[in-house]
Amino acid sequence: MTLFLVEAELTAAGAERAAAVLESVATHIGESGGAIVEAQIPASRARIFVIFEADDCAALVLEASDDLGVQQFSDPVPVRLIGATVDEIRQRGTEAGYLVEWDIPEEITMEQYLAAKQAKTPLYDQVDDVQFLRTYVREDTQKCLCFYDAASADAVRRAREVVSTPISRLHELAPASVVAR
Repeated sequence: MTLFLVEAELTAAGAERAAAVLESVATHIGESGGAIVEAQIPASRARIFVIFEADDCAALVLEASDDLGVQQFSDPVPVRLIGATVDEIRQRGTEAGYLVEWDIPEEITMEQYLAAKQAKTPLYDQVDDVQFLRTYVREDTQKCLCFYDAASADAVRRAREVVSTPISRLHELAPASVVAR
């Protein structure tokens, strides 16, 4: 099975709206033969990030609607998981405190990204109050999502400085916002 990422931008923030959108997305993914690996909702509750497994995502049709409260769904895109396995995520849970989005520069290939990631990951040990958990990198290398357990957003910023990797967007995650099925 392939891993895919789909993102939803909500028309208005709110815990109930985010939960309803997530439930709708989970239903559509299940009906399309897929299974959610994890879903994360930032504390702002204005966006949702869903990682799911499927043989193919062609049958998955997610349409933005005011009734559902979704301004926009991204097209599902294949992603690669780094730093954990799907089985590990399902066994130990997906709890994370922070999500970093990095818009990867166009000139960086997947091979270059993976080599840099492998070289830099051990540097996280230099930062006591941050634990790198996992990354999903889009197969087209447009961006990656990096998950951390950290004492604060500033700690995540310091960790990213240690590994010399920028932050495009930093999200504190809502408590218990994850789903693993």
